[in-house]
Amino acid sequence: MTTRTGWGSGAPTVKDVLSAISVALLLIPQSMAYAELAGLPGFHGLYASAIPLIAAAFFVSCPYLQTGPVALTSLLTYGALVPLVPAGGEAFVGAAALLALIVGVSRAVIGLAKAGWVSFLMSQPVLRGFTTGAALLIILSQIPAALGLASPSGGPVQAVVGALTMIDSWDPKAIAIFVAATALMMGFRYLGPLFPGALVVVVGGIVGASLIGYSGPVVGEIPSGLPPLSLDLPWRMGPQLLLPGVVIALVGFADTAAIARTYASRERKHWNPDREFFAQGVANIAAGFFGGLPVGGSFTRSSLAHLSGAATKWSGALTGIVVLVFLPFTYLVSPLPKPVLSAIVVVAVSGLARPRPMMELWHLSKGQAMVAWTTLGLCLVLAPRIEQALLLGVLFSLATHVWRERRAAFRGEVEGNTLRIRAVGVLWFASAPRLQEEILELMAEVGGVKSVVIDLSGLGRIDLSGAMVMKDVVDEMESA
Repeated sequence: MTTRTGWGSGAPTVKDVLSAISVALLLIPQSMAYAELAGLPGFHGLYASAIPLIAAAFFVSCPYLQTGPVALTSLLTYGALVPLVPAGGEAFVGAAALLALIVGVSRAVIGLAKAGWVSFLMSQPVLRGFTTGAALLIILSQIPAALGLASPSGGPVQAVVGALTMIDSWDPKAIAIFVAATALMMGFRYLGPLFPGALVVVVGGIVGASLIGYSGPVVGEIPSGLPPLSLDLPWRMGPQLLLPGVVIALVGFADTAAIARTYASRERKHWNPDREFFAQGVANIAAGFFGGLPVGGSFTRSSLAHLSGAATKWSGALTGIVVLVFLPFTYLVSPLPKPVLSAIVVVAVSGLARPRPMMELWHLSKGQAMVAWTTLGLCLVLAPRIEQALLLGVLFSLATHVWRERRAAFRGEVEGNTLRIRAVGVLWFASAPRLQEEILELMAEVGGVKSVVIDLSGLGRIDLSGAMVMKDVVDEMESA
């Protein structure tokens, strides 16, 4: 992992320190909110925001990339674990740590094998449909907390349906806190990314809840001190978590790759996907051993690091150190109302639920639009097991591609005693037999053909099966 990248990799600078503080002010409340989204107590999000960031800093190729809990990975974590173990308990916490370890090992292996190219295999329509569906599910999952209700079991859709039927249990104070926090978060966007809007909302939520006498769900007691190192994980669950772990390793890296590519393009620098895969793997391994959950690259926090002047790869490590320094003082956020965390999540993912790009796909390619909308629909139907929706979306995308590729067109015309056939498309094992059928049908229909000319200039590719069929056709024509 010694590839030169051209990014700043010297000693930490004053700008790195200031950037780390700015990012940590956003990361601390976000990480707690994303841990709650994953079905874990909020402080496990803090654990996933300390040591993992420090570990990743030794290997990253992009100095702006900020690792930690992210919304999509948290939702995938919840979907993978909730069918196996009840959310919120010690067993769930251990399973989340083991899942992070599996994600980490998967990414590290991909990086060491220099197979980072796998991050480009998922088509854009699949990713667009999946991301939109996941964002809608994340927003739906926050509705019970926004209404002052306890976190329900089951998927987000079922939770919303259940919450909407419990009108008598709605807490007006919780709703007021959620609406106010959401409005403030949206408004603070106009003050620029350097304004610590999330921190202000957290402080305001604690103070406001005290003033109005809020008595609904709060963050609650948070253990103080450093994240505990533990090897006591539910190893017997490894086989059940292997497939979800690999899916999270691949899907979660899509955002990381997009972040690194974006800044590499802006600054004319080289980035190494294999190195980033390995760095993210190390971060997740650390999260697994220190009581965290699967982590990934955050576009919001990475943008903040860039804007606040991060200059070297150590900016991420310094962010982790700031979180470590905060851990002894976590009791300060114990009275934070959970509707505030819900508002932070909703505002953070609202930009991912974009219907316009989904509609634009219909005008660009109806087939690919069907892939995107089918993937979105599968996310809603199969929630919380959205990793299954992604896999089915990928299979549907491949099936669409195969169907399109198998339909090579063959146009025939007769000039005197000569039959001319022009092939257009791809000649491969699924479409090649049609060439034989087309020639035989045309010869039987026309009659009197003494020569056959096959024009292959319209083909984009011929595989071995196509070439072998072509040889058979030539032999048959010569015999005839």
